[in-house]
Amino acid sequence: MTTTDATAIEDQQADAAHPAPAPHAETADPLPPRTAVAVGWVLVAGIVLAAFNFRTAVTSVGAILAELRAGLGMSETVAGLLTTLPVLAFAGLGALAPRLARRFGPRALLTGALLTMSLGLIARAWAPNTALFLLFSLMALAAGAVGNVAVPVIVKRYFPNRIGLMTTAYSTTLAAGAAVAAAATAPIDHLARDWRIAMAVWAVPALVAIVPWLLWRPAPAAAGVAPIGRLHGVRRSRLAWMMLLLFGCQSAIAYILMGWTTTILAADGMTAAAAGSMLGLLTIVQIPVSVIVPILTVRWGPRPVFLILMACYPPAIAGLWIDGGGALTWLWMALFGIGTSVFPLVLTLFGLRARTPAGTSALSSFAQSGGYLIAGVGPLAVGWVYGLTGSWSVPFGFVAALTVLLFCSGLYVIRERYIEDELDED
Repeated sequence: MTTTDATAIEDQQADAAHPAPAPHAETADPLPPRTAVAVGWVLVAGIVLAAFNFRTAVTSVGAILAELRAGLGMSETVAGLLTTLPVLAFAGLGALAPRLARRFGPRALLTGALLTMSLGLIARAWAPNTALFLLFSLMALAAGAVGNVAVPVIVKRYFPNRIGLMTTAYSTTLAAGAAVAAAATAPIDHLARDWRIAMAVWAVPALVAIVPWLLWRPAPAAAGVAPIGRLHGVRRSRLAWMMLLLFGCQSAIAYILMGWTTTILAADGMTAAAAGSMLGLLTIVQIPVSVIVPILTVRWGPRPVFLILMACYPPAIAGLWIDGGGALTWLWMALFGIGTSVFPLVLTLFGLRARTPAGTSALSSFAQSGGYLIAGVGPLAVGWVYGLTGSWSVPFGFVAALTVLLFCSGLYVIRERYIEDELDED
C-alpha cells in the first residue's frame, strides 16, 4: 500500500470517529452534517434503486436471446448489434451526462433517465419488428448510460468521505439487478409463455426507482454550493487514456459474456433454462464480490485487489473454451463472475484517482464514453465471426486478447497518481 493510500484510510477512520464540523466546499462539497442526516437516506435510496436498473435492460435480453431472435427473425449479426447497443448508448449518452448534470442537477437527470427507461422497456417489448426493438432498446438504456457517469460524481460530491462504502452499495445493487434480470427473465418467459411480457416486467423496478428522486430535495446549504467545475485537456492525461482502456476492455468482456453465454452453452448441448441459470450464476457471484471490492480497494490499495481479480480470468477462459457445457461449467462461470468484478474496482478508482468532484467527473466521463466505444466492438465482433465461421475458437481468442490488454492497462492505473496533477482546473 502506498503512503498516500494509507493516509487516506487514516483520514477516513478519523472522519468516522470525529465528523468534520465544516466541510470545504471547493474540494468536497459535502452536505452539512445535520442536513446529511435529514436527507442522506433518501439520496442513498435514490442511488441504490437507480443502480438496480442500470443492467436489467441488458441481461434480460441475454437470458432469452434465442426466443427473441426467433420472434423477431434476427440473424446472428443483428443479434450481435443488439448486444453491442448498450455500449454504444453508454458511449454516446455517457459523454453528455456531466454536462446534463451541471445544467439540470442530479434529481432531474436521474428522474428523466429512469422515466425514459421505463417507457423504452415497455415499448420495445411490443415492438413489431427488429428496427423498432433496437430503437426502443436504446431508450431503455438511457438510465444506465447516464447513471454510469452521474452516480460516481454524485458520490464524490455528497459522500466524499464514504467513497468506498457508497461505491459498494451502488455496485452491489447494480450487480444484483443484473443477476435478478438474468436469472428471472427465462422463468417469467416460461410461466407467461410470452417473451414480450418477460421483457416488459422490468419497467416496474425502474418506475419504483423514480420515487426517491421525486422526494429528494437538496438542502439550501448544498444548493448554494458552487457547481462542479471542469477539468480541461483530459486527452493530454495518460492516466485518463489508461482508465479508458481499462474500462473498455472490462466492459467488452462483460458484455460478450452477458450477450453470448447462453448461446455458447446451448451450442455445447445445454438446455435454454440451464444456460440461463449459468448466466444468472455469473451475475449472482458478482454481488458478494462487489460488496467487498470497493472496501478492500480503499483499505488495502488497488494493487492486490486487482491482481486477485485478474487471476480468475485465465482458468475461466480456458475452462469455458475447452469444457463449456460440462460438469464444471458452474466453476468457470463463478470465476468469470469474480474476474468481471473489476468493474466496481474501476468505479472506486474514479474517486481515488481524482482529488475533486471536477476530476472525478472528467475522469469518469472520458473513460466511460471512450471505453464503451472499445467495448462496442466486442459483442458485435463475436456475432459476426461466429456467423461467418460457425466456431467459437476465434471469439474465445478475442476474449483472451482483451484480458491481456485489461491486465496491462490496470497495472498502470493501480499506481498512485491523480488526474489533477496532469491537468489545469478552473
